[in-house]
This record gives sequence, C-alpha cells and structure tokens, in this order.
Amino acid sequence: MAKLHFQYSTMNAGKSTLLLQAAHNYNERGMQTYLLIASFDDRAGVGQIGSRIGLAREADVFGPSEDLFTKIEARLAQGKVACIFIDEAQFLTREQVWQLARVVDDLKVPVMAYGLRVDFRGELFPGSAALLALADEMREVRTICHCGRKATMVVRQDENGQALVDGEQIQIGGNETYVSLCRRHWREAVGA
Repeated sequence: MAKLHFQYSTMNAGKSTLLLQAAHNYNERGMQTYLLIASFDDRAGVGQIGSRIGLAREADVFGPSEDLFTKIEARLAQGKVACIFIDEAQFLTREQVWQLARVVDDLKVPVMAYGLRVDFRGELFPGSAALLALADEMREVRTICHCGRKATMVVRQDENGQALVDGEQIQIGGNETYVSLCRRHWREAVGA
C-alpha cells in the first residue's frame, strides 16, 4: 500500500544521504525512482540532490507554483515508478503537499519527503506543517548539538558567527550559515 512519508530534522542530520541511499536501494533491485528537489536549491548544482558526504544524484526540479500531481502523472506516463523522493520538502507549498497526497491515494505510488521541520526562528515551514498534518508515516532523523543533546533547532548565523533572529524564512546555505542546536542552546544563541 502506498503511503506519504515525511522524514524531518534540523540541518546536517543526513536527510539527503538517507534519500540517496533509499533511492539506490530501489534502483539496485531494478525499480525506477523519480527524484525531485526545489528549483532554487542549487547548492549541489541545478537539478542535483547532494549530501555533505559527497553523494549526489540528478533530480527533476519543482517550483512553488508547479502542480506536482500533474508533473508526477506525466512522469508515470513515461514508465512505471516504484517510489517518488522529494528533497528539501520544507519548500513545498501546502497545495503541493495535498497534490502529493493525491499521488499516493489516486496513483498508488509511495512518496518519501525529506526536509526541515522548523526554520531559524523556530517556526514551521508551510510545507513541513502540511506534511506533519497529512503524512501517513513520519520519522525524525536525529543529529546532535555541540553539547551532545539531540538538536531540534537551527540557528542562522551572519558572517561573524552571530545568531540572526530576523530575515526571510528561506535562505539557501550550509555549514557556513546554519548550525543545529538543542532547544536550550538555540534559546541562548537567539536571546530567547
């Protein structure tokens, strides 16, 4: 039975690595997969899902106004797909998450979405909020704070390493911009 899965965490927990490993496992068994990533996340290259440990794979891109049900339906018309993988799922819109739910329910293809739960202000991303509400299965991918506790928050830093508390919700960046922290150390960093 097809399900909508959401695997979430903070930055640097290995979500993209897990996605690439799962897609590889399908492909190794002769099953086709369809990989998608947000069009504006080009850290690994346009149309590339990349991990911090050097793994990468080509993916199709989606924009915020794109109908994912129609896009996936068109891909399925070209041949069977055993599973659909979405990286950076926090960038999905609420409508796109509903479209993915329709893919699972109506087209009967499992969807595995990987993304952040909260932004640097401690607020849910719209895509993540919708996935938390609609996903059939959810799994937290764990990483740790510098103190050794589970990291559940992320801080955005300026060029001097100072925590930012204001700004646009979406700013693409990696280790130079974001640090995963436990809630206590996040509160200390942002002065909450």
